[in-house]
Amino acid sequence: QVQLVESGGGLVQAGDSLRLSCGSSDATFSSYIIGWFRQAPGKEREFVAAINRSGGGVTYGDSVKGRSTISRDNAKNTVYLLMNSLKPEDTAVYYCAASARLFGRAVSVYDVWGQGTQVTVSS
Repeated sequence: QVQLVESGGGLVQAGDSLRLSCGSSDATFSSYIIGWFRQAPGKEREFVAAINRSGGGVTYGDSVKGRSTISRDNAKNTVYLLMNSLKPEDTAVYYCAASARLFGRAVSVYDVWGQGTQVTVSS
């Protein structure tokens, strides 16, 4: 089963940009749809973005659409999430997840999850 590791989180100022990475050592990584989700304390896990196997199909959650870009480099077994114009309300643990079968926005679509990376945006 594919294993996922997130990286790139940290403490940034409002208005800054941050690029998160989701990587895997599994040879089958390119066969998975990859999604990004986030969860702040006391809140539901929220859909952020997803990308299909080839990288040609993407979708974004309303709260980040227009200021975020998801991309993938299958040769490096990595999916990226670039977030611009960060706001304090973007503060959350960000998770990547893999779906073997479906491309979607629901948590239930995804089969495997990483451990998350913390993003903190100060005002």
